[in-house]
Amino acid sequence: MSGSIYLDHNATTQAAPEVVAEMVAAMQRAWANPSSTHAPGQAAKRLLADARSRVANFLGAQASEVVFTSGATEANHMAVLGALAGSRGRLRRRLVLSSVEHPGLLALAQRLADEGVPVDRIRVDTQGRLDMDHARTLIRDDVSLVSVMGANNETGVCLPVAALAELAHAHGAWLHVDATQLAGKVALSFAASGADLMSVSAHKFAGPKGVGALLVRKGLPLVPLIAGRQERHRRGGTENLPGIAGFAAACELAGATLAADIERTRGLRERLEQGLLRGLPGAHLYGAQAERLPNTACLRFGELAAEPVLARLERAGVIASSGAACSAGGTQPSHVLLAMGESAEQARSGVRFSLGPDTTTADIDAALDAIQRALLPLLDPQPLAA
Repeated sequence: MSGSIYLDHNATTQAAPEVVAEMVAAMQRAWANPSSTHAPGQAAKRLLADARSRVANFLGAQASEVVFTSGATEANHMAVLGALAGSRGRLRRRLVLSSVEHPGLLALAQRLADEGVPVDRIRVDTQGRLDMDHARTLIRDDVSLVSVMGANNETGVCLPVAALAELAHAHGAWLHVDATQLAGKVALSFAASGADLMSVSAHKFAGPKGVGALLVRKGLPLVPLIAGRQERHRRGGTENLPGIAGFAAACELAGATLAADIERTRGLRERLEQGLLRGLPGAHLYGAQAERLPNTACLRFGELAAEPVLARLERAGVIASSGAACSAGGTQPSHVLLAMGESAEQARSGVRFSLGPDTTTADIDAALDAIQRALLPLLDPQPLAA
């Protein structure tokens, strides 16, 4: 990473020094099991309670609504499977999600569909915006759960959480929001969102990997995914106390600078986008007319395949990512871009740049220069082969 410009913060972020320090302190001073009744265990329990309050405060939730997990993937599974398990017989078994969800949730939905659970996907338009008219036709009285991401990880396009909550509740369904890309990037309040369940992951905003949370609306009778008496009987297993301490530290760090970070990062993102659109023929910005995360820009450069483009960018000193998932048989088209109406070739061409709180104007200007030098020869006149 030395000398490189890191523009892949939506994938993961580097843990902040303050986060690492809290994790080390937790391992050294509160190493006992927080479920134990002896003095060392009670010290660990106090640290756990303090961390829970700090996380809840950042996310606009009550401490009792925070269920610590291994990350957003587990939290998503817990929300979907727990909601379906608690449905009233076969009359409320339908799952509704968006067509642009994270591959992990789509894989779970496909498994459920194979097992006979009715699953519907809400369409998006060419900007990546959710089709609310289509949502109204799918969300009916037989729906158990509506599950959508708050913002898409590839394009940064935000989904209408409040409108979906109102629609779901009108039909007696719950709303789960995968807020993995929201937390740490925009102001987030579980209480104000209208959601019944919300997933977050610490490593997306300078926290450690392997820890996250599912927020569960107070009084919601969610069936646990992992049985046990920890986390108020909602998630069994000894809590990852060092990770949770780091999670809490990351929440406080993000909360202290969030308002300023949002405006600064949005300005840098726009500087990057405008420079790329002006400087590279055929550059196309996804979701340009939609509400988006302040840090995320997804573009294609003509129809240059993303993987070789990313390799050239890395050699030029710019770290970015592709929306397309790699498989043993080669690069698959991005399901998100396909859902937005792109061709298979275009959907293999999306390149995502995601900025972080430490990204500077100098970084953006250097990245623009490097990207243009790397890609301009390929755009005029010869395309890069996939």
